[in-house]
Amino acid sequence: MKAATVVPGRPELSGVVELPVPVPRPGELLVQGLLVGFCGVDRDVTERAHGVLPPGRDRMVLFHESVGRVVHAPGVSGFQEGDYVVGVVRRPDPLPCEACAAGQWDFCLNGEYTERGIKELDGFGAQQWTVEPQFAIKVGPVLGDLGVLTEPASVVAKAWEQVDMIGRRAYFAPRHALVTSAGPVGLLGALFGTQRGLDVHVFDRVAEGLRPDLVRALGATYHTSLEDLGCDPDIVIETTGSGRVVFEVLQHTARNAITVLVGLTGHHRTVPFPAEAAIDNELMLDNDVVVSSVNANLRHYNQAVQALGGADRKWLGSLISRRIPLCDWTDVFDTGPDELKVVVDLQT
Repeated sequence: MKAATVVPGRPELSGVVELPVPVPRPGELLVQGLLVGFCGVDRDVTERAHGVLPPGRDRMVLFHESVGRVVHAPGVSGFQEGDYVVGVVRRPDPLPCEACAAGQWDFCLNGEYTERGIKELDGFGAQQWTVEPQFAIKVGPVLGDLGVLTEPASVVAKAWEQVDMIGRRAYFAPRHALVTSAGPVGLLGALFGTQRGLDVHVFDRVAEGLRPDLVRALGATYHTSLEDLGCDPDIVIETTGSGRVVFEVLQHTARNAITVLVGLTGHHRTVPFPAEAAIDNELMLDNDVVVSSVNANLRHYNQAVQALGGADRKWLGSLISRRIPLCDWTDVFDTGPDELKVVVDLQT
């Protein structure tokens, strides 16, 4: 079978290789890989040595956003041949720490977790892959291969869960939500907000085209300037990873607002930041909260499937701007600024 493989930090060695068809261990599922999604983490693994090779290996299979179809399932697994499934990215550490033991490996305390396609485990960028049933998420046939959006949606689901949990600290009756960036994660964040019946606003720099159209199709409002919001958001889902945007957003939120940071910059840079004014005036005096959120556990994957299943399938399909055949998978690194989710078709 063919697989997309990389050597972290050596992008010139990326390519397609022939690998043996995996043999599932007792209890595991064997899955025909259909699609994998490309995101900035895949670029970091490939180009910036963010990834860690599996022990004893000189290269690894890339990609952590997946969807496939079961071709072999043990009778007691809860799955059947033909089921669409998504593989969970993170695995708990082997000790495990208290958080991992409680099924919350997204809050791992010692950093010894592993991750498919990122840290010490092969990813899902192969024509066939195996997965333990407890780390497989069933996707309904109506959603089908659009289940490739499940992993990014799980990150969004966790972010919204953080809002709910923090909101219970006191009286909190949010009406307005702001999502920064109309990229794939931002659009999914806006989807969750509209499904909650909130007045959703999306901020992005792109003035016209597919991004504002998709925002408006949700019934949300699109902005190219935070000065034009027309409201003080109670909730912010921040997906840009820009410190400058975060500081600007904090100057526009309502009292008791909750801002969840889910974006990564992918690099280090210095941003002038008047910390005392931001903390005293924008956070403390207004009872605001800023919290970071990364990764997801099983609960969030299931919430993601539920949210995607309740969305318009045509709208979801519009998030996928390009499908690249496996033989040309390295073209993902040439993704243009106007593209949304680029996926690799593992069977072409």
